[in-house]
Amino acid sequence: MSSSLPEGFSVRAPTHDDAAAASAVIEADERRLRGEVQWGVDDMRDWWSQVDMEQNAWLVEHEGRVAGIGSLMQRGDKLDGWMTVDPDFLGRGISTALVELAEARARELGGSTVKLGAFAENDAARTLLEGLGYRDARHYYEMRIELDGPPPDPEWPHGLRAVLFALADARSLHAAINDAFAGEWNFHQRTFEEFKRFRLEAPDFDPTLWFVVKDAGEIAAFILCWAKRFGGPHVGLVGVRKPWRRRGLGLALLHHAFGEFHRRGERRVGLGVDAENTTGATLLYERAGMQVHSEEIVYEKELS
Repeated sequence: MSSSLPEGFSVRAPTHDDAAAASAVIEADERRLRGEVQWGVDDMRDWWSQVDMEQNAWLVEHEGRVAGIGSLMQRGDKLDGWMTVDPDFLGRGISTALVELAEARARELGGSTVKLGAFAENDAARTLLEGLGYRDARHYYEMRIELDGPPPDPEWPHGLRAVLFALADARSLHAAINDAFAGEWNFHQRTFEEFKRFRLEAPDFDPTLWFVVKDAGEIAAFILCWAKRFGGPHVGLVGVRKPWRRRGLGLALLHHAFGEFHRRGERRVGLGVDAENTTGATLLYERAGMQVHSEEIVYEKELS
């Protein structure tokens, strides 16, 4: 594993035992840029669970301290990464070295493009990546709602209601997710085994926070939530399949999930969304009472 790191710095593949130290690097960078922290060690573990840590992840050290981290998630032909340097080690070329490692690995994997994310406030990352040939490709919002009181009761279309997800419906839900998000920018259709491993077998999987809407036994819509992601309760996926859209199911599912969180004593819920989503998701979330809280940018580069 070679890189252009400055003298005194070394790079190696991380292990799961490094999760807390690696998370602390992202937390420090987020605190520097935003004055608050949403990321946590469980988010680090979840990200790494989807990464080949031996081949596609890097940890930079200096005198026993983690100075920077980076990783590349491979999903089919899609390669998505994130590189972060501890604020105490900025300006020493570590970010450049991590990007070089990611690009070299992407080429080994046969990738034609690579995408790297960064906090929108990170002007230094923008300057670096654009200087290395990346373009601003997409923006993502983290939206939030403050549950000052119980949310409105869901208004369901005639004959439709949300029910708790049952493991017996796992394959049907997997197919419904792939169908609902087909055509979305950068979406990758996971195999069922991937879905099972990364979601149903995840340590924080809570089926009491997963809801589906069935119509004649077929899953028409779904909302999958986590008790804690990115600093608090989080809506991971909400989707409505095309034949059932524009009937109010998305809004009803959000109100249903918010109501469940409120009953559990939670007063804030987050959700991530593609700012350029073509189905009008951002407007839907605003109608549900959510507001943009933070923003991330995905930079993309074509590899020669």
